[in-house]
Amino acid sequence: MSNVFIALQMNEETRSIIAAIAEDNPHAIINEQPAMVKIDAPGSLTIKRQTVEEKMGRNFDLQELHVHLITLSGHVDETDDAFTLSWAH
Repeated sequence: MSNVFIALQMNEETRSIIAAIAEDNPHAIINEQPAMVKIDAPGSLTIKRQTVEEKMGRNFDLQELHVHLITLSGHVDETDDAFTLSWAH
């Protein structure tokens, strides 16, 4: 099974996003650097709007994720409620 990954800038807003990713993807490996965080996961990784909103304490549009995005690897499936990276088999 191939890994997918996402790398985000490290700032106050992304701390909540990272916490949400960790909660919804217990299989993910989070590697925090001084200016960025890279999150690897075997097979797939999903960022759920609802979980991010719970962590941030405010409404969150998944399009906001792109402001903090450095790079990613995997097939992107994006809806209003979830941003999923996977490798289609």
